[in-house]
Amino acid sequence: MLARSAPLLLAPWLMGAPLGAATLYEVTSAYHHIRVVDAAGIRTLYFDDAPQTQMAVANPLQGHFEYTELFHAAWLWNPRITNVLMIGLGGGSAQRSFEHYYPHVRIQTAEIDPTVVSVARRFFEFRESDRQRVTVADGRMHLRRSQAVYDLVVLDAYVRSRYGSSIPQHLATREFFELVRDRLTTNGVLACNLIGTTAGFQANLVGAVYRTLQSVFPQVYLFRARTSQNLVLIATRSPARTDMAELRRRATVLVQSRQVTLPSFRQHLESVVLAAPASVARSPVLTDDYAPVEGLASQP
Repeated sequence: MLARSAPLLLAPWLMGAPLGAATLYEVTSAYHHIRVVDAAGIRTLYFDDAPQTQMAVANPLQGHFEYTELFHAAWLWNPRITNVLMIGLGGGSAQRSFEHYYPHVRIQTAEIDPTVVSVARRFFEFRESDRQRVTVADGRMHLRRSQAVYDLVVLDAYVRSRYGSSIPQHLATREFFELVRDRLTTNGVLACNLIGTTAGFQANLVGAVYRTLQSVFPQVYLFRARTSQNLVLIATRSPARTDMAELRRRATVLVQSRQVTLPSFRQHLESVVLAAPASVARSPVLTDDYAPVEGLASQP
């Protein structure tokens, strides 16, 4: 999990903790240099100096990065979600939120770094239960080894590259997205967090992932976070394109029926972008044989 604040022009690995912050824990794992920092009542998880997760110490359901709330948009395309796979744990913001707001939903998480799992348990109120499970495994390998099917797959995994934090190459290819599609139920949805913009910062990477999703899924939608340079791409198995009027109607039904009780749900609907980014037209389809994720991330 990673968020990049919109006003900042520094590379993500240069974004350190604020002045006056207290470091509670620091360790180097096989995958990250990990720090847990408290400042002004907010606890932040850093991987290689890039913020991954935020949580209000007094209330773990608050203080999180806004983009994690955009994952809830999946209910607009599948109102009967009961089984969710999340690839990437971080501090568990999305996991805690889904467990709280959807008491009938089971959440399985695949997290490659066992140290991250330990840190989430110790410092970020992540608790396993019958509904909340975590497996220490690469997300792609977890899907290959398991025969389980999911109503929703949430992809929120990042690694450090020479240009900062970026989506792992093997989790951004057509072959991987085909694997996800084949593990989704008939109305299943994929939600993918990306750091970038539709025009400017990492627009070429956004365009490439968008186009790659289009090569696998009938429909792709984009939601923009307001408080960071995070985008959430929603890919659906439904062949019909959904317009804004229909999305608003569905949101009203979900809220009025209390299928979705996230307070900001209807507000986030207005951040949807129905048209494909202009960068899609010049972007490649990423494959296992050709996935220049780092190079695309370095381009303006």
